[in-house]
Amino acid sequence: MALNMSDLKPGDEHSEVVIDNLSRTQLVMYSGASGDYNPLHTDDVYTKEVAGYPGVFAHGMLTMGLTGKMLTNYVGDGRLTKFGVRFTNQVWPGDTLTSTATVTDLRVEDGQALVDLEVKTTNQEGSTVVSGYATAKIDS
Repeated sequence: MALNMSDLKPGDEHSEVVIDNLSRTQLVMYSGASGDYNPLHTDDVYTKEVAGYPGVFAHGMLTMGLTGKMLTNYVGDGRLTKFGVRFTNQVWPGDTLTSTATVTDLRVEDGQALVDLEVKTTNQEGSTVVSGYATAKIDS
């Protein structure tokens, strides 16, 4: 069911857990799906000994995609008109991520009702790993 302008107000929030206990296998699977085989995401020895990180970590675009999953679950398929993020912290195997969309504005543009959203994804410790924005078409 699509969101309706009359049912929304600035400050309304929608949150959902988008991944629970991210696994290294999921990182490797995302590498295959995306074609991004950077060893920082799949090779623990390289990541620790060459790059100096404590271990492999998630692709930024995987985190953005999981955040986008929350958005489409909230606003519906084919309704996003804008979606942008900034990566603020790394995501590690074992992390559980929760994404939240907060209504910042409701407007009509060229006869189309739109909702503007602030988007944030946090890990199990409450640290923000992604922050951003989205706009979606809604019913008037």
